[in-house]
Amino acid sequence: MGTNANLATLLTTTAAKHPERIAIRLDDIAVPYAGLDAASQRVAGLLREMGVEDGDRVGIMLPNTPHFPMAYYGALRLGAIVVPMNPLLSPREVAYYLDDSGAKVLLAWHDFAASAEGGAEQAEGDAQVLLVEPTDIAQRVAAAPAIEEVAHKEGDDTAVVLYTSGTTGRPKGAELTHHSIGSNVQASIGLFDPSEEDVFFGGLPFFHVFGQTCTLNVSVATGSEVTLLPRFDPTKALEVVQRDGVTIFMGVPTMHGAVLHHPKRGDFDTSSLRLFVSGGSALPVEVLKGIKEAFGSPILEGYGLSETSPVASFSRADLPLKPGSIGVAIDGVQLRLVDDEGNEVGVGEVGELQIKGPNVMKGYWRNPEATAKAISDDGWFASGDMAKKDEDDFFFIVDRKKDLIIRGGYNVYPREVEEVLYEHPAVAEAAVIGVPHDELGEEIAAVVALKDGQSVTEDELQQHVKAQVAAYKYPRTVKIVDALPKGPTGKILKREISA
Repeated sequence: MGTNANLATLLTTTAAKHPERIAIRLDDIAVPYAGLDAASQRVAGLLREMGVEDGDRVGIMLPNTPHFPMAYYGALRLGAIVVPMNPLLSPREVAYYLDDSGAKVLLAWHDFAASAEGGAEQAEGDAQVLLVEPTDIAQRVAAAPAIEEVAHKEGDDTAVVLYTSGTTGRPKGAELTHHSIGSNVQASIGLFDPSEEDVFFGGLPFFHVFGQTCTLNVSVATGSEVTLLPRFDPTKALEVVQRDGVTIFMGVPTMHGAVLHHPKRGDFDTSSLRLFVSGGSALPVEVLKGIKEAFGSPILEGYGLSETSPVASFSRADLPLKPGSIGVAIDGVQLRLVDDEGNEVGVGEVGELQIKGPNVMKGYWRNPEATAKAISDDGWFASGDMAKKDEDDFFFIVDRKKDLIIRGGYNVYPREVEEVLYEHPAVAEAAVIGVPHDELGEEIAAVVALKDGQSVTEDELQQHVKAQVAAYKYPRTVKIVDALPKGPTGKILKREISA
């Protein structure tokens, strides 16, 4: 038996080294590392009393409160596999997650009891639902036996089954191992260079892989503090930065844009910030430049997927900043671009981005057909994203393969048109989609939300784009709306937009 690869050892190691240091903060609640470790021991004990054994699945349907890391490390400590779930899932979706994963227990936030319990009733299995209501759960956890030992895990044992958003069919569970997440944590530490003096902004949901790996696990591995914001709001985010001296602001582009464009941003003391980190979707170049100017802090943009734990590439502080680029492959990871026949394409050519390395998932949970489709025999994972690279091996995402618009035989990548829209001073958010067209196959449409207090006409926006792109690329319709639909991480959901 080699060293224990269990991710729960990130917590036990730090708790032994820095017991009194604050691990998790939520407003006036502050949990030191020793307290987080002790709580995870008792969560493990409680789960064992409920019949959970090594290798069993445990659903965690919790917002960003201190209960999430307690449950997460408690389940891992016992040797269970964590199945993170968005608290906003419907009963039907909860039933699907429980059935597909075969979860034995679901830890669910009390406010979402109807969905959690309703889903468990609809499910074919007999998952037990444990509602997490702060006072009740504190008593139950306190009464449970403490399990101090951490179950031994090999690197390729599954740690987390993370369901992908299911843009194509039903969600699939990506099997992330202790080693795939652990290697990604180490690579992220190399990029962000955190220390125990750092305070991470905890606005990215932990049930999502970006928040879970790059905020929660990275901060616990380094003894940093995470200050939580369960529901993102730019005013509250700026208050948290000022109040807790946040140094590393983790976010998706819509969060960075909302903070940047906040009308009273200058009223807050944000001098503690030393780094912004962006991922989840493409960061508009205007937001990247605006953050650097407004806060005087570098902003690193990364790229990855649930299936890659998640980080595959990142811009780096020690390399030139190339706006619009997702940077270079992280340590230990290889990237390549291939055409439809699987041949590598040259510098400046567009191909599908493929990824190989320790960060790639083991496969899709109980779905060998989907796994074989996604991962080649020699270990290359097909991302479904179209990209190109320059002579320095910096990669540039062009678009999702399936977001590609083919207008009259010409390929139009929405990202390129969106970048032009973002350059207009009135635009806060933009999405470009293809709509069916009898003669051309697809036509280009744009849906835009404006910054507070700004006004512009749809025709003016259309002319703005028309002046800067080829004639076949500009949107024939532009619609201005109050806000664009977003997923749990703040990513714009194109599939819910109608032009």
